[in-house]
Amino acid sequence: RAPGQTPGILLLLLLLYWISILHEAGDAESVAHVPRTHVVFLKTHKTGSSTVLNILYRFGDKRNLTFALPRKPHLGYPHPFQAKYVRDFGLNSTLVYHIICNHMRFNVNEVSSQVVPRESFYFSILRNPISLMESSFVYFNRISPVFRRVKSLGEFMMDPWEYYTPNRRRNQFSRNLMWFDFGYNNDAKPTNDYIDSTIQEIEKVFDLILIMEYFDESLVLLQHSLGWELEDVVYFRLNSRANNSAASLPMDLQEKIKEWNDLDWHLYLHFNATFWRRVRAYGWERMERDVGRLRKRCDDLLRLCVEGGAPVAGKDVKVRKLRPHNPGRVKLLSYNLRANLDNRTRHLCERMALPEKAYLANQLTNPLTNQPTN
Repeated sequence: RAPGQTPGILLLLLLLYWISILHEAGDAESVAHVPRTHVVFLKTHKTGSSTVLNILYRFGDKRNLTFALPRKPHLGYPHPFQAKYVRDFGLNSTLVYHIICNHMRFNVNEVSSQVVPRESFYFSILRNPISLMESSFVYFNRISPVFRRVKSLGEFMMDPWEYYTPNRRRNQFSRNLMWFDFGYNNDAKPTNDYIDSTIQEIEKVFDLILIMEYFDESLVLLQHSLGWELEDVVYFRLNSRANNSAASLPMDLQEKIKEWNDLDWHLYLHFNATFWRRVRAYGWERMERDVGRLRKRCDDLLRLCVEGGAPVAGKDVKVRKLRPHNPGRVKLLSYNLRANLDNRTRHLCERMALPEKAYLANQLTNPLTNQPTN
């Protein structure tokens, strides 16, 4: 060993090293024995977030928690979030919100100081910017001024500045959308200092960042971090497409998308790396086991609840409120429930299959509450 070092010092250094690894990985081995009920979910666009939203709605409903719901379909988006965008905010000075989870452009000062308690758990979800861009083009082609001007994503990416105007309303859907949703300038110059400082700000606020491409692994980490049960994170995939063509994009087009969405690309790469550090800390075999349990339970519920055990095209959904919302050319899937379900099972199955807007409509009819139950 080096001169002057003792076995005790070496052991201390080794201990400090492992403590830093666990801290960096989010302390994934710590178990929250009491389920956490104060939660902030930044619902990003086209990232699988509608499915996460449904999980949160069901968790809160089951425990009679209070949601900070929007007065309109979203919490002021695309404007930076303000507490006044919450329905009935300020009418009851004793009311404490447990969960905020609808679309907003993140503004930590308003969220943390005005809406939720300081000890709230913050999390969000990211997606590979290449598939995100393709999905955004298909879904928002009738909404985004940029996408309305072109016939294909390839045409846009040939010369994006021919069509794109910074700061124009709804143009955020066509460039660095996740960066924008986190509250930052999606047209900022991508210097290393700016990217690094922004990511550091996000890391200080958010306890966990999920990755859409590893959705089940993400839910296992979320369940563990919040001290929830397996039943709390079971799901039916919502707002999903009948087919996904992102994988078939030519490589040169994929590279152009990465360059155009440079801020999102750095954001994704960073938190994809931190995600896998957390998985490593959780344990590979343990993760494989728990993902298997989650998938089996979801499959069991799909067979129990759904005709044919599989989703169908939105146009073939029999119950109106279970039909997906299709603003663009995209064809989304949803579910037909079995006819012979008992009332309790039907209630669960229907909640799992409810699209985002239909579930929000249900939530808005419920009175505000502040008496959580376990």
